[in-house]
Amino acid sequence: MTAVAISSPGGPRVLKAERRDVPQPGQNEVLVRVRAAGVNRPDVQQRKGAYPPPPGASDLPGLEVSGEVVAVGEGAVRWRPGDAVCALTNGGGYAEYVAVHESNALPIPHGFTFTEAAAIPETFFTVWHNVFQRGGLKAGEVLLLHGGSSGIGTTAIQLASALGATVIATAGSGEKCEACVKLGAARAINYKTEDFVTAVKEMTDGQGANVILDMVGGDYVARNYHVAAVEGRIVQIATQAGAVASADFSRLMMKRLTHTGSTLRPRTIEFKGQIAAALEAQVWPLLASRRVAPVMDMIFPLADAWRAHERMEEGDHIGKIVLDVG
Repeated sequence: MTAVAISSPGGPRVLKAERRDVPQPGQNEVLVRVRAAGVNRPDVQQRKGAYPPPPGASDLPGLEVSGEVVAVGEGAVRWRPGDAVCALTNGGGYAEYVAVHESNALPIPHGFTFTEAAAIPETFFTVWHNVFQRGGLKAGEVLLLHGGSSGIGTTAIQLASALGATVIATAGSGEKCEACVKLGAARAINYKTEDFVTAVKEMTDGQGANVILDMVGGDYVARNYHVAAVEGRIVQIATQAGAVASADFSRLMMKRLTHTGSTLRPRTIEFKGQIAAALEAQVWPLLASRRVAPVMDMIFPLADAWRAHERMEEGDHIGKIVLDVG
């Protein structure tokens, strides 16, 4: 099969097409003929040598795919050859075939193309776990979402709005802020021209945000503590501005805040399967009715994966970048 590998740590051009053996499905796994693969920030970090795959995972980038099941391993009972699925992978998505655990695969929502379906797993798994499970967001609460125009952000805006929360998003341009509002954000703050702490306080009559999803870190940590509501929950999923920060812990104590965080890739297959089951029960109906859907930015051929990484690193994208595998 054709796959795109990381020839050495470095810039986008280190992504090279090469020939690899087709993987074989193991216990409880299915082999998927990949039709499309999502591109995510962890792929970029892995390419740079800053996010190595966990033990036993493929060295190829690619954490989400869509395609058809072509073979099933011993013990796999849910899927049969010919089934169309989208799946969370532990790596290996930048290839024509990938083996995934059957519990981490989900049916492609009715009416979705393969490229749309490939844009679902990584972001929807991440948002569901961090916003709704770890963050405990409820209807009627306020979600402050940093990076509102990213794949994670565009997914979180739609899901939180559909489930009855008020969303305030931050983004880095007028165009990105406009996109956030169109997706359902009650307010979008251009962090380059406005102070999000002041803006959120004004919008919430001084109460602040009940849940904050942060992928920035750095000096945002202290500002998140300032803008969080009493009993607020802050969920850290990345630290693009730095993993080391200073914060006033007296504010955390006085407000009784919870600051938690997680990364998805190292979690167990069983844990990811539990998220998949929750998504199928509670989110798949929203996808089937198109109340929520992945926002598509650009689609590149698999051989041009380096261009997709350039697009992501330029920071101008709104929504998801996807590879068309064919």
